[in-house]
Amino acid sequence: MKRQAKKVLEEEAALCCCEYMNRHGQRSHVAACCCDCEDLDDACDRWEIEPQKPESLSQVAAVVTDRIRVPWLWGGARKVDLSIIPPLLLLPALLHLAALHFLIGMVVLTALPGLVLWYYYFTHRKKGRTLFFLSLALFSLAYMYYLFITEVFPRGDVGLLQLVLVSVGVVLTLLALFHTKRDPGILRPNEESVHSKVAYYSSPTGRNPSLSGGRQDVTMTVANRAGVSEHVEEEMKESNRKNWCQACRMVRPPRAGHCRICGVCVLRLDHHCVWINSCVGQANHRSFLLTLVLFLLTSLYGISLVLQSVCPRQNLLFALLYCPGVYNQYSTALCFTCAWYSSIVTGGLLHLLAIQLINVSCNVTEREARIALREKTARSAYWGLVVNTGAYSRGFRGNWSEFMSMGDKVIPPSPTDLV
Repeated sequence: MKRQAKKVLEEEAALCCCEYMNRHGQRSHVAACCCDCEDLDDACDRWEIEPQKPESLSQVAAVVTDRIRVPWLWGGARKVDLSIIPPLLLLPALLHLAALHFLIGMVVLTALPGLVLWYYYFTHRKKGRTLFFLSLALFSLAYMYYLFITEVFPRGDVGLLQLVLVSVGVVLTLLALFHTKRDPGILRPNEESVHSKVAYYSSPTGRNPSLSGGRQDVTMTVANRAGVSEHVEEEMKESNRKNWCQACRMVRPPRAGHCRICGVCVLRLDHHCVWINSCVGQANHRSFLLTLVLFLLTSLYGISLVLQSVCPRQNLLFALLYCPGVYNQYSTALCFTCAWYSSIVTGGLLHLLAIQLINVSCNVTEREARIALREKTARSAYWGLVVNTGAYSRGFRGNWSEFMSMGDKVIPPSPTDLV
């Protein structure tokens, strides 16, 4: 086994920048992306004879996805996720189309959020990971900044200091996003408990013991240890059953949760955010809020500068609704359309930030709020914006103090603590 792994590593190390190992473990080249595709040939041959089955079409899609590569200096050509391509093509095309006429702009700017929401619910139902939303978020930020430099700044209404402030905001937002994506606080099984002969928890009823890696669960009684009552012991066993994760095969700490999209357990799991393609948990929750705040401040400031440039005679609060003559020139129409697009994105993120701030103030995560509402064990107010379970709340100041001072890792309880 070690020889095979060593052989694979040596082959990958010997790959040139345009070579790669395909999904069958065979050496291939980027230039041969359209050659020897038996799956595609069979599908084309049967196209006129019989309707294609979903399995054959998915097999063709897997072949195409495996062959789309970009040359890379280390380890051969890298695979390109196809979900990042649509935002790169559709966003500029739709924004330029919307700048042709205000009626076309109304249709495009109304349909675009609807399409994004439809794709979100479509992927969320399948519980699959996708880079579409992260690609859309990053490309939207980059494209708006590009238009700000090439279309707004040359008009002369924006000074150099204002350009520097927008640039600093974009850089800080990207740095905060990079820090947010590092690690949400993933729980990994304790090696000592995995290889121990005694597990201080019981697997769920009806679970095959062989799935626990050969461990045998031992129930501690009052006579065996420090005089714990049977009632406390039953509560401990029930808590362990409730916190047992069948996928990760371990007992989760309180407030931890399993993400079905990432396939891991995360400390103090809040939710899986598709816009960063990662979970938001104990280790990155604060940086996630910082990313939202930095993006919103940069976006609001940039929108105000754009509106001052294309609608100088209008009040900023009403310039988006009424800006006469903005469609007389295509350049000003494009800037005005991008300001509208940025305003729609900013409005959605303001709603997300408001929910996050309310949840932190009540010391409840988004996951806990959904579970409590489903089980009808929480109080909700203001059309569901405020959900208070009352389980962990320590008051407004106490909740924020706990949130700002919580560590990145939680030390699992020792066996003596469980007794």
